[in-house]
Order: sequence, then structure tokens, then C-alpha cells
Amino acid sequence: MLHVRRSFMVLCDRCSVLVFYTAACFALIHSCRGQSEVIGPLQPVVALIGDDIILPCNLDPVMDAFDMAVEWARSDLDPRFVLVWRDGVDLESKKHPSYTRRTSLFTDELKNGNISLKISKVKLSDEGTYKCFVPELNKHTTVQLVVGAASSPAAEINSTISSRVVLQCESAGWYPEPELLWLDGEGNLLSAGPTETLRGPDDLYTVSSRVTVEKRHSNNITCRVQQRNTNQSRETHIHVPDDFFIIISPSSNPTSNPNIAIVTVIIVAVVLILIVAVFFLWKRRCDKFTYRTFDFHV
Repeated sequence: MLHVRRSFMVLCDRCSVLVFYTAACFALIHSCRGQSEVIGPLQPVVALIGDDIILPCNLDPVMDAFDMAVEWARSDLDPRFVLVWRDGVDLESKKHPSYTRRTSLFTDELKNGNISLKISKVKLSDEGTYKCFVPELNKHTTVQLVVGAASSPAAEINSTISSRVVLQCESAGWYPEPELLWLDGEGNLLSAGPTETLRGPDDLYTVSSRVTVEKRHSNNITCRVQQRNTNQSRETHIHVPDDFFIIISPSSNPTSNPNIAIVTVIIVAVVLILIVAVFFLWKRRCDKFTYRTFDFHV
């Protein structure tokens, strides 16, 4: 009887230990679950108008997020939700109208803790700060989206002035406002006039500029339009043929050669003397004719 009692007590002790370790494991799992963080990118995400873009957001350590609620929102919108995922369903009715059927999650990746947002056909109005929030964890992160637009410039020869050529370059459909640069054949920055900037009703910018180049700048000129915030750059090259440059050599410029200048002055003086002489001869002849006519009538 004593042996049975001792065995029963040992069994109870072992059960207590098992219950303790089981509870400890559940507590550890719950603790690990509570420590998961919502991780986003450190740098802004840049997209061009019309692109499909991904705003990264992940759970770390990895957790299966399929059965969790996931909310993507912008505080400057009303309603603020860009995407709401609940009970394994993307709730389109909760979205801001401008994002209807344009936002989604990677459902196959939710089990790996990937709750990144995909935005299709990015618009200029999509630019802003997005909040990735998991209510069950009460954790969130923010992602900054910068939207840009770019297009290739067009350059042409505008006019020629003596030994110089005026070039013009224009590029439309940029956002944010870009800068326009002129470069010579060696990549050196050329001094140009002020850039003209126009902002259209669609908030896109058009920039244009003119530059005067000489033969010494080489025949190959580059017009570059760039936007540093979106890391976008477009350029075009223009070749100026030699015959566009009217070179005035010293020998063809009278003022640059003293001997030619003297000869020129002498020739001009002789021509003037001849003109004066012809005038006096003509006047004298006219006077004689007038005198004879008068004498005849008398």
C-alpha cells in the first residue's frame, strides 16, 4: 500500500512538471509571437507614373499572416484605408475610391510574413506616406512613396549668329520639377540662359532652354534633363555640322589688317572723288545748256 502511494505521488510530481513545461512553452510561443516586428524599408520607394510598384512590409520573425488582419492606410485620405485584409479576404468596400482594384497583397506569401502592398498603375496622387499596420500585434511601420514622371528631351538648331550657333532643347511631362543642363563633347557644363519652366493642369512640368555654342565647343552637344529626388535622367545629343559655323578669318576681316584697311580707305576716297568730279561735269554741262537756251530766246 505504501509502495502504491509513493508511485502515485511520483506520477503526480511528473504531471506537475509536464504541466509546468507545457505552460512555459505556450508562454514562450506567445512571447515570441508578441515580439514580432513589422518591418519596412529604410529609404523612400520611388515609382514612375504608370508603373506597378511594391511597398515592402514584413513580419520579423516570420509569422503566418494569412489569418491576421492587415491594414494599409494613408492618414491624409478619407476614408484612409488603401487596403484592408480580414479573415482571408481583401475588403474592396473599405478602400478609398482611388485605390479600388489597384491594390493587393501577395496572398501566397502571407504565410511567410510578407504583407507587402502592390499598387498597380501608379498615379501622381498616390505619392505620400503609407502605414502598414497589424492590429493583432499592435505593430506598424511607415513607407514613403515618391512618384515621378520623366520623358526624353528634344533638341534642335534654332539659329546661327556669325560664328555661333543657337541650340534649343525642350522636355515635357516631368515630376517633380527637373533641371536642364547643356554639356559639350567632353562632358563639360556649358553656360546657358535661364531655364523656362511651365507647370500644366496635370501638375507635370515642361522645361526648355537655349544655349549659344561656338566651334571651340566641338560639334557634339548634349541636352540633359534630370530629377535628383527620383533619380531620373534623360538626355539627347545633337551634332552641329561644320558648315553651320561661319568662320571669319583674319585675312577676310579688313579691320584686322592695317595694309588692307589703308587700301580700302584709298579706294573709297578715289570713288568719292570720281563721284564729285562727275557731278561737277554734269552740273557744268547743264549750266551751258541753260545759257544757250536763254541766249537763243533773246
